[in-house]
Amino acid sequence: MPALRIEGYVIVSADGRLADADNVMPDELKFEGDKRFFTAALDRADLIVHGRNSQEDQPNAPKRNRMILTRKVGATAPDPDNPKAILWNPSGASFEAACAEAGVRSGTVAIIGGPRVFDMFMDRYDTFWLSQAPRVHLPDGEACFPGVPARSPQEILAAHGLKPGQPQLLDPADGVSVTPWRRVA
Repeated sequence: MPALRIEGYVIVSADGRLADADNVMPDELKFEGDKRFFTAALDRADLIVHGRNSQEDQPNAPKRNRMILTRKVGATAPDPDNPKAILWNPSGASFEAACAEAGVRSGTVAIIGGPRVFDMFMDRYDTFWLSQAPRVHLPDGEACFPGVPARSPQEILAAHGLKPGQPQLLDPADGVSVTPWRRVA
């Protein structure tokens, strides 16, 4: 199988959270610069992978090929609600088999969450794009990765062999930036 490039994307609060206590991404974690960055990345991706609670509410979302993780199917199955999506149970099929079922054998795969989905790919990411909103705090919210807040998202990425690149400022007024964490060969 030709190479798949695996990239992760998340925006987190200062305390490493991606959602509030109700498991919803709050408005205070939504920034125009980050939305533009995220939208452009997903527009370039060949496949979007996420859990049942993670999604993207964007105009191009229905046009994107996607794989939704679930335990409701044995291996893979068409998504009855979306002709551009398949359902995937990692216990029943390998990631490569699920990608082939989705018609993606090479290109970029964008992993957009949630925490368990991010964790499944920790040792496979080529790049993980960590956006941070340093002025937002969600102390009772859902952590972006298993192990947060005992360890920071940066510590977890580093523990999996990823190294930070140069941060890019996305929303200067709010201090929101994105840092590419890349695998060093």
